[in-house]
Amino acid sequence: MILVVNAGSSSVKIEVFDLALNSVASSAVSEIGKAARLKLARQSRPVAAMDHTDALTHLLDALAVQGIPLSQLVAAAHRIVHGGAELTAPVRLTPDILDKIADCNSLAPLHNPHNLSGINALLRLAPELPQYGSFDTAFHATNPDVAVTYAIPQAERDKGIRRYGFHGLSYAGLVDSFRSDLPRRLLALHLGNGASLCAILEGRSIATSMGYSPLDGLVMGSRAGSIDGMAVLRLATDHGIDRAAHLLNHDSGLRALGGTNDMAQLLAADTTDARFAVEHFCYWAARQAGSAVVTMGGLDAIAFTGGIGENAESVRNRIVSHLACFGPVPVHVVPAEEERQIARDALALMGQKPA
Repeated sequence: MILVVNAGSSSVKIEVFDLALNSVASSAVSEIGKAARLKLARQSRPVAAMDHTDALTHLLDALAVQGIPLSQLVAAAHRIVHGGAELTAPVRLTPDILDKIADCNSLAPLHNPHNLSGINALLRLAPELPQYGSFDTAFHATNPDVAVTYAIPQAERDKGIRRYGFHGLSYAGLVDSFRSDLPRRLLALHLGNGASLCAILEGRSIATSMGYSPLDGLVMGSRAGSIDGMAVLRLATDHGIDRAAHLLNHDSGLRALGGTNDMAQLLAADTTDARFAVEHFCYWAARQAGSAVVTMGGLDAIAFTGGIGENAESVRNRIVSHLACFGPVPVHVVPAEEERQIARDALALMGQKPA
C-alpha cells in the first residue's frame, strides 16, 4: 500500500491507496501548533500534536489501529507545491532532491517549507520507507516560453520570476480520467476556494491562469486573482508588505465581494452583494477562459473539477453560457483526485502499473 501525505502549515492529511489505486483509509491532524485535532473517518478528537513529527506519529498509530501497520506500506508519496523550473516531473526523494526543493522555498514560502517538514518527519519515523514527491507546478512545465515569461528585465527573470502555474496534480488526474477519450482541445477549470483554469492541448498544458504564485488569475474564495501591479504597490504603501499580502490572499475574492468564501452560501443568499460576487466569479472565469481558448486555436470540450466545479451546477452553467460564442461543446464534471494522482505517480516511479 502507498501512503500519500499532504503536509501544510497547520495540518497533515494522509490517504492510503492499495496497488490498484483504491483508497482504503484516510485521516488528518488539524490545528498543528495549537490544540490539535485528529480526524479519523467521521470522528474527531483532540490530541496533543505540536509539530509535523507528532502529527504523523498520531496518524501512523491511527492507521495501525485500522489494521494498516507501517510494515504494510511499500512507499510514501508527498504533495509538494513548488518544483521551480528544474523539478518538472515526479521524483524519488533523495538528499539531493530535498536540497533542490528547499531552493524553491523562496518561490513558495507559505507551502514548500511545510511540505519539507512532512517529508523530514516521515524520514525520522520510517527511514527505510521509500519516499516520492509530486509537484503541483510540474504539469505546466510544457507551457511555451512565450506563455511563462514576464516582460521584466533579464536580471529579475534570472531570479526565477516567471509564471509557473499550480493545481497541476488536479489537471494531471483529470487528463488521466479521460484515457483514450481525451478531447484534443480541452478547457479545464479547477474551481474551489483556490481557482484556476488550464488550456490542455493533446494532453499537455499550454497555458494556465495562475502565475508566479497561486494569487494570480481567477477570482477565488479569499484571493483577489489578477490585479494591476501598481494597485498592489498602492496597497503595500498604505498597509505595509505583510499586511498587503494578507489582504490579497486572505481578505479578498468572494469574501471581499460577498462577505463569505463559501460559494454555497452565496448562491443561497438573496442579497445584492452575494449575487454580484457570484456573477463576478463567473464573468472573470469566462473572460480568462476566452484567452485560454485562443491559445488552443479553438475548443472541443470543457471540464470542471474542484469543490465548486463539481457541485455548483448554476456556476458551471453561467460560465458555459458566457463561452457560448465558441460554439456548443461537451461539458464534463470530473471529481478532483489529487491524492490518487500522487499515488499513481509513485507507482510509475516504482516501475509498476495499477494492479
